[in-house]
Amino acid sequence: MGKRRLALCAGVLAVTAFGPAACAAYAADGGDVSVVPAAPAPGGDIALRVTGCDAREAVAQSPVLVSDARLTPDDGDGLAGDGRVRSTVTAGTYTVTVACDGTEYRGTVEVVRKHTPAAGAEPSTYPSPVAPVNAGAGGAARDLAGGPERHGPGTAQTVVALALAGTAALTVHRAARRQARRGRRTG
Repeated sequence: MGKRRLALCAGVLAVTAFGPAACAAYAADGGDVSVVPAAPAPGGDIALRVTGCDAREAVAQSPVLVSDARLTPDDGDGLAGDGRVRSTVTAGTYTVTVACDGTEYRGTVEVVRKHTPAAGAEPSTYPSPVAPVNAGAGGAARDLAGGPERHGPGTAQTVVALALAGTAALTVHRAARRQARRGRRTG
């Protein structure tokens, strides 16, 4: 019975560890463009996503962003990318616009007031632009920057990890049954 519990616990542990990575949630704000988190502070990073756009690439623009955010295909049926909220922006609701093959998609982001750090405390990260700067090389910086960085395992890696965890659990269970049978024969 102990080996079965071990196999079951291994399976549950695998699902617990890899489950959240397989379920990326985006905040719905009533528009075609979703922003996560929906209420960032000035200087914070945000994830942008637009659905219904079949283009290979699009650009998200907003007065709240440090620079335009490049959106590329994600695992779903849309485009996704990252941006950073300007550190000097005031609290309020701002429009995010994505131009995609002649169609304009809109969403909103509500910037909230930033917490003031205690006296003498330094910020853990400093704001910086997310997109390459068009400086020199005739604007080739965007082409040379490469694709977007991906964070965490994708759907394929999650499925493979769950399959491996299931196989390991089954192997432990079978080994325990064989050992139990051998114990009955000798004893």
